[in-house]
Amino acid sequence: MGKSRQKRSITIARHRTSISLEDAFWDALAKLAEVDGRSIADLVREIDWRRGGGGNLEETALPETSLSAAIRLYVLERMQARDA
Repeated sequence: MGKSRQKRSITIARHRTSISLEDAFWDALAKLAEVDGRSIADLVREIDWRRGGGGNLEETALPETSLSAAIRLYVLERMQARDA
């Protein structure tokens, strides 16, 4: 079975960027944004901010991590927390 990965464009922090993400992660991200009552762009902006170490929202910052990888890790964290 092949991976279904699509490149999507999104605007965060007033700049346009492309994110290459598997459909399953994109769908999960969209559901998490909906649960939180916010847009996907707003959630991605927060993940991008965390990745840069801009705050204490998580114990670890991931400055060397691509945005796509940071999104995957965020989705995984949220799913694991939900199932715990």
